[in-house]
Order: sequence, then C-alpha cells, then structure tokens
Amino acid sequence: QFIDFGATVLNLAGLDVPAQVDGRPFLGAGVSATEVSARDEALGYADRFDEKFDLVRTLRKGKYEYVRSFQPFNYDGLWNNYRYIMLAYREWLELHKAGMLNESQSQFFRPRPTEMLFDIEKDPHEVHNLAADPQYAAVLASMRVGLQAKLKTMPDLSFYPESTLADQAFDNPVRFGQNHKAAIGKLVDIADLSLLPFAEAQSGIEAALASSDASERYWGLIVCSSFGKQAAGFAVTARKLSASDGNLLVRTRAAEFLGLNHLDDPRPTILDCLSKSKSGIEANLILNTVVLLRDGDARVDFSVSSKNLSREALTSDGVQRRLEYLDPSSDNAAAKRGKIKKKNNKKS
Repeated sequence: QFIDFGATVLNLAGLDVPAQVDGRPFLGAGVSATEVSARDEALGYADRFDEKFDLVRTLRKGKYEYVRSFQPFNYDGLWNNYRYIMLAYREWLELHKAGMLNESQSQFFRPRPTEMLFDIEKDPHEVHNLAADPQYAAVLASMRVGLQAKLKTMPDLSFYPESTLADQAFDNPVRFGQNHKAAIGKLVDIADLSLLPFAEAQSGIEAALASSDASERYWGLIVCSSFGKQAAGFAVTARKLSASDGNLLVRTRAAEFLGLNHLDDPRPTILDCLSKSKSGIEANLILNTVVLLRDGDARVDFSVSSKNLSREALTSDGVQRRLEYLDPSSDNAAAKRGKIKKKNNKKS
C-alpha cells in the first residue's frame, strides 16, 4: 500500500519504524519475500482534487477490486480547473456532449453505482461491474464487510466534512479520530443505508434526518440523494432542513437533494448559504454542489460571482478556481485566459 513507502524507507536506512506509523516495510532487513507475497489487501481512497470534492473508498483483495462511492451522484468528470486545462480532458468532455462516446467512455460523466466489483485479472481497466452478478454475491459481501471494518477501525475522518475537520481536528487528527471513533462508525452505518433496498433503509434515513447531530443529518441527506427519486417522500423534511437548519452544509445537502431530483428550486438556499459562510473550505464545498447542479443532469441555471460570497471565503484558492469557472467574466478568469494565451503564443 502507499502507506508502506515511509516505513520501507526507514527500514532501508536502518532506522526503527515508529509505532504510530501505519505502514509496514516491504524491503530491507527483517522482511521476507514470502511474507510480502502473502499480503493481498490494499485500501484506496479519493477525497478532494483541488476544488472538486468526492468520497470514494476502494479495497483490493487478491484479484478483486471493490469500489464504494459514498456520493455516487458526484460524477467523476465534475469540473476541475487543473484537469480541464489538459486538452485530452477537454476533448473527452466535448465528445461526450456531442454524443460520440460509447457506454464505457461516457460513464466518466454520469453518476456512479454505489458499489462496484471488478476482477482485475480478467478486466484490468475496470469496465465490467460484477456487483449485481449473483455469481459474485459472496465476494461482494465479503469485500463490503471488509471495507466497512477498515473504515471504522482507522477511523476514517473524512466522514466529517473537511471544514469540520479544519475547525476541530487539524491540531491533533489522531486524537480527534480516537475521541470520535464511535461517532464515525455511526456515520459509516448511516452512509451504508444506501446499500439496502430503499424500503429497508427508510426508517434509518428518517432517524438520521431527525437526529440532533448535524453530521448525521448531513449523511442522511446524502443517502437521500444517492437513492434519487425513490427518496422523494423525504422532500417535506428536506425542505424544512433546507430552510432552517442551523448548519450551512446540512442546508446545502438538503437543497442538493431537492435540486438533483427536481423537487424544489435549490438556488435560494444555496446562495444564502454561500453568503453566510465565513470559511473558504465550507464555501468550496457549497460551490461543488453548485457545479454539480449546474453541469449534471439536473441542469439548474446557476449564476454565481464573487458578490455572492463573504470576504473571508474569497481568500480560498479553491473558491477562486470555482469562480473562474462559474463566472467567466470575472477579473480572475480574464487574467487566467490571458496568461494561457500568452503562454501558447510563446510556444508557437
């Protein structure tokens, strides 16, 4: 695993690997090829790509790769400024818009399944999802339970929004994780309601939305968005949370659910949340929802500029990158276009 590199470098240098280091050496003194070859699991993750947010976890065990998308509506191709500077990505997007891609090539721009399973030996490019194949039901169940256990044991801090972690955890993330281990485990359980048939998940969603814990309400709404129109019965509750919840990100997730499913106009709530946010990280999370609603299947006609944000939020690089994309007439966007044009002219 990637976390094994640090431990390996220390071991190769003849230094002790501190107890708090999670990785294990795969080279050097005291390491046998037999033991390394017996390791058959690797954890993978995706959280944030500059201004683009997502939450995906993977577990590789032997020849199988299990992919769990906790926000499957946040499709892979959601706009990211650095990515779409590259001509290959721009062409990929243009071909998609022109309807010139096949099913596999188009998946990058569509919502993902909540879970996927791939046989890497037969399907190294991970194109054929085996999660719904009864032949692989036992493998799927085993991988699912294995990933759940890892996320709860770590525990996985990303089940809190990054703005919450910045406010409460960054001074000592390890201590925060251990102090909130049970709470994170509960958030994982709420998130995994999306793996159940909707009829079985309903009572759990209802409890999450009624919770006094903002993080539980937050995840209850993400689960609603994952179920899509199946969860339309929660629209009344979502409207209340959208209008009056004390947490800006809960309000945003409620508006996101309503907007994704054309149950209500999400713009008044989201623009209000943007104007009230004093955190660049929080505002960037809200802007991620804006781009999703504008560019995704919902096609909500959003108009956002620097005037919609607080001075504090505007200090964030991520917010500035989002505004360059959302407001092409802004000074920042014009300056960026000028730099790129000047650079291209020099090359030519």
